[in-house]
Amino acid sequence: MALKDKLEAVLNVGLRVPSIMLLEVLYRWDVSSFFQKIQRSSLNNNPLFQYKYLALYLHYVGYILSLVLLTLPRQHLVKLYLYVLTALLLFAGHQVSRDYVCSELHSGYEGPLYLEPLSMNRFSTALLAQLVVCTLCSCVMQTKRIWLFSAHLLPLVARLCLVPLETIVFINRFAMIFTGLEVIYFLASNLLVPYNLAKTAYRELVQVVEVYGLLALGMSLWNQLVLPVLFMCFWLVLFALQIYSYFSSRDQPTSRERLLFLFLTSIAECCSTPYSLLGLVFTVSFVALGVLTLCKFYLQGYRAFMNDNTMHRGMTEGITLLILAVQTGLIELQVIHRAFLLSIILFIVVASILQSMLEIADPIVLALGASRDKSLWKHFRAVSLCLFLLVFPAYMAYMICQFFLMDFWLLIIISSSILTSLQVLGTLLIYILFMVEEVRKEPVQNMDDVIYYVNGTYRLLEFLVALVVVAYGVSETVFGEWTVMGSTIIFIHSYYNVWLRAQLGWQSFLLRRDAVNKIKSLPTASDLQLEKYNDICSICYQDMKSAVITPCSHFFHAGCLKKWVYVQETCPLCHKQLKSQSQPANATAAPTQDILPANPNPAEAGQGEPVAEGDQSVTQNGVPVEGSQASPSSSSANPNLELRPQQADTVDSVYLEGQVAGLSQGPGESCLRHRQPQQSAFSPAAASSTACGAEL
Repeated sequence: MALKDKLEAVLNVGLRVPSIMLLEVLYRWDVSSFFQKIQRSSLNNNPLFQYKYLALYLHYVGYILSLVLLTLPRQHLVKLYLYVLTALLLFAGHQVSRDYVCSELHSGYEGPLYLEPLSMNRFSTALLAQLVVCTLCSCVMQTKRIWLFSAHLLPLVARLCLVPLETIVFINRFAMIFTGLEVIYFLASNLLVPYNLAKTAYRELVQVVEVYGLLALGMSLWNQLVLPVLFMCFWLVLFALQIYSYFSSRDQPTSRERLLFLFLTSIAECCSTPYSLLGLVFTVSFVALGVLTLCKFYLQGYRAFMNDNTMHRGMTEGITLLILAVQTGLIELQVIHRAFLLSIILFIVVASILQSMLEIADPIVLALGASRDKSLWKHFRAVSLCLFLLVFPAYMAYMICQFFLMDFWLLIIISSSILTSLQVLGTLLIYILFMVEEVRKEPVQNMDDVIYYVNGTYRLLEFLVALVVVAYGVSETVFGEWTVMGSTIIFIHSYYNVWLRAQLGWQSFLLRRDAVNKIKSLPTASDLQLEKYNDICSICYQDMKSAVITPCSHFFHAGCLKKWVYVQETCPLCHKQLKSQSQPANATAAPTQDILPANPNPAEAGQGEPVAEGDQSVTQNGVPVEGSQASPSSSSANPNLELRPQQADTVDSVYLEGQVAGLSQGPGESCLRHRQPQQSAFSPAAASSTACGAEL
């Protein structure tokens, strides 16, 4: 983006901030109380303040003016501000001329200027100021006719010509009237400009609505006006003015506790209207976005900006703040009550930011643990962030319990922080297990079971925390005050955080139990069979000191095959159904046959009907199996196979392995531990796709 484009973007936002400020002032202005104060003051006899309805009309005119400033195109908005600046400069020239005439009348000297030093100084100062005003007006209006803005030089010229002081007063009034007539003429000549602009804008709006619809119109206005940045800048200006007004009225230094209270009360003062509340919402969204971006940069450096996640853009935190503020009636409360309520709402927002940080850090930490990356700096950054996410939420929960009495709502609030700490603890434990396995010379056979137990333990703790919250809420509802809102929250919390958690955990347990029973039903390969097979596991690319034999005579590690069975009950190589030993003898005779070479053709092994050369579909008992292929060149797992209905409810270890599977960098690496494969008769590309399919 060029410098000119950046400057235009800044002007597009900065020039519209006064329109939001005007809306804020008009919303806070109480016309009735204003006229009551006028009636009790000396201005009651002023004709301008005797017509209340005129002030009301001016109140509505202010709203219209602010909306015009907000929606006016940038080019016309710049022109409008230039015209206003020119009017202010002319007013400043009038004030300089008026002050000079008053000072001359006060001195009473009417002689030559060079004979009186004080009079000469006053004249020189006024002349220089008028020349600066005329030059600035000419530059702003982009015209060389500087005489149009030189009417206020007439009193100075008259004084230089030794005109009597009484006459200079009339000349000054004439200069003021002449300047006013110039302004009126300019306004009259541009009287139809607002009408033409409104007519053109209406025509364009109608065309956009007819062609694209209202949604496209709203999105276009949203992008052109840059409303999030506009409201954020407006709120920051409002907050800075609030802080400045506080410190400018105090002489004593402020203590640390007082600063925290000042911070909360200043925020409470700056969200007393719908406009300032929207400004706070967008400010919180941008702050959350900055924190999450800093978290990504801390973990991954510049690589973090290559794949941006739309869920981590701070929108969730801003929407959460807006919903809670509207639900609790935040802007209708007194300042002190609003400050205490804001402290709770901001606690919830911070807890949401910490949860988003955990969602960013969790896959990165597990990937570092499962990879062979030995960079200590990367591991330090990941572990340090996890330790921060482990300690800080617990500290927040402790601090908020010190300020407020425990009740059902507070327990729901702090439970989110407790759950975040528990999730971080589970992530760190799995990371430590991965690092321990990396230090060992050979992989741990039961690592999958250990990871499953770790995940199950902290998921059980999450379930117990949710159960405690529901039990506390029910007891408070039964023995305390019953409310519809409280009962609704208890019902929703019970369904989503208790019932669904319990159902998902039970389904995961059943899936794991079925997979274990399926693997136990398969025969175990003997040492002679392993020696004759003389190959590696095609899922993990590791040597096989022990293995199970599928009905189609394929050898796999029991743990690797168990992970595959979590997803689908077929052979990873030929996609035959894995039948248990309880099936008829003809279905289980295959394991006792001679061991086939690597990547056997099921047609040659006698499994199913022969496969035609032009038809690669595998048949089982005369029925073709869709999506299966049996040729040696295509013995990998087909990703288009229809999975089991329970796939969406697989256990947590499958999710973890799916995260680790994304670390595979090529066909020569294992999807689970990234170890180098040995020489084998398997096709590397086919085995790699098989392993990745098994993990996913």
